[in-house]
Amino acid sequence: MQRFFLWAALLTATACGSKQHQEQEQPGSSGADVTEVTLTEAQLQQAKIDTGRLMHRTMTSRLQVNGLVDVPPQSMISVSFPLGGYLKSTRLLPGLRIRKGEVLAVLEDPQYIQLQQDYLSARARLRFAEADYRRQQELGTTQASSEKMVQQAQAEFERLQVEVKGLGTKLQLININPATLTVESISRSVQVYSPINGFVSKVNVNIGKYVSPTEVLFELVDPSDIHLNLTVFEKDAALLRIGQRVVAYSNHKPDEKHLADIFLISHNINEDRAVQVHCHFDDYDPLLLPGMYMNAVVEVEQTKAPVLPAEAVVRWQNKHYVFIVKEKNLFELLEVTPGVTDGGYTIIQPVTDRKLETLTFVTRNAYTLLMKMKNNTGDE
Repeated sequence: MQRFFLWAALLTATACGSKQHQEQEQPGSSGADVTEVTLTEAQLQQAKIDTGRLMHRTMTSRLQVNGLVDVPPQSMISVSFPLGGYLKSTRLLPGLRIRKGEVLAVLEDPQYIQLQQDYLSARARLRFAEADYRRQQELGTTQASSEKMVQQAQAEFERLQVEVKGLGTKLQLININPATLTVESISRSVQVYSPINGFVSKVNVNIGKYVSPTEVLFELVDPSDIHLNLTVFEKDAALLRIGQRVVAYSNHKPDEKHLADIFLISHNINEDRAVQVHCHFDDYDPLLLPGMYMNAVVEVEQTKAPVLPAEAVVRWQNKHYVFIVKEKNLFELLEVTPGVTDGGYTIIQPVTDRKLETLTFVTRNAYTLLMKMKNNTGDE
């Protein structure tokens, strides 16, 4: 019986020792310590791996922001009519393109007739007063007329000059040329002309409506100064400079890029802890309408840095790595700190003190090597 217990104890001790020895022979079975992978010739050809050395390129840092298409106040025109009147006709609709000098609407009102009548009457009296003044001056030189009569004629002449000038200016306000106005050309209607080239943003009246002098008939937009108003948070404001390039695009057409540059940065921070950045478009696009939401990428900095193709960098367990070539078929995993990616290249900084310039890297299909390494270590 004692021999049986002794034999069982020896078997148990042997089994435990054998298991412990097996675990010690498989360090890093999780794949955490495995940093190399070897490919056969067939695997190497199938993987289509390219290699290369570290390069130095001028890289541009980019800031992703958003904003709205905007128009400055001086490019938004509210059209009203100084004397008011009834709207006789208009063809305007929101979005319609217009040219400077184009007729926007026709208004009618009896006061237009009265103003033209008053001007022509005043002009006729002015001609008589001028002739009378000249006559009184001639009589005054021969003492045939008193000085008082000359002064009265002069005063009447000058008063009518002022009256005619004032009435003529009023006619110009309602787009009637006083120089060409005659009895035959008196009209009960006047035309409203466009002061700009642009498009109609709002129509506030309809046919037959009476509009007062303070009422806005139409709102027009001059797109020549249309710009992009970006919202940039406080933490990124220090990266911005006048003249930096901007690439903007809309959500519904992300592939259609609009180039611009920064021309104004506001000096105050709003309640959202952001600043307003104004950008001029290189070329006007009529599809860019005020109020349209836009995404934008701002090129904030250019630096020359060591880079590799972006596909050379792989991510594993929340860290970034590249593969270096140790031998023809042997590759080693090396942890790095990636920087900005621009134009298909990524800035590379080493985590250790290894000199990257002396190494040869896998520049294409690095992810294939990572999958091979994980499969070899059993790490899913």
